Amino acid sequence: MRSLTPSFRWNLLCLLVLSLLTTNCTSSAPAFGERGGYVETGKASYYSDKLKGNKMANGKRYKPGKRTAAHKKLPFGTKVKVTNPRNGRSVKVMITDRGPFAPGRIIDLSKSAARKLDMEKSGVVPVQMKVIKTSK
Repeated sequence: MRSLTPSFRWNLLCLLVLSLLTTNCTSSAPAFGERGGYVETGKASYYSDKLKGNKMANGKRYKPGKRTAAHKKLPFGTKVKVTNPRNGRSVKVMITDRGPFAPGRIIDLSKSAARKLDMEKSGVVPVQMKVIKTSK
């Protein structure tokens, strides 16, 4: 049996390390079956007033006075608590739409929710989002 070349051994080692790293990674996808506990951090933005009355992904119309939000993956009806770490304010919202579609943003909030977090002037703020209750 012939010996392995140094480059082949290096490639084999790289593949082994890569497979070990990817096997131990945890998914960032929400745990939909659990009641609460899923936490995500990132940036939040809020809906423009121009969207008032437009249909959301759940089929209902957007009302700026309701405390609702858009998330890319969480099921409609999921309740989440969103906290602004800059001022400690938090708000509970229900997921009713899909989005946001801007890179780095994890949630789009209604105008009422944005007001509660005191983020109207800045438009985009860092937040922590925690699932309180998933929908059935």
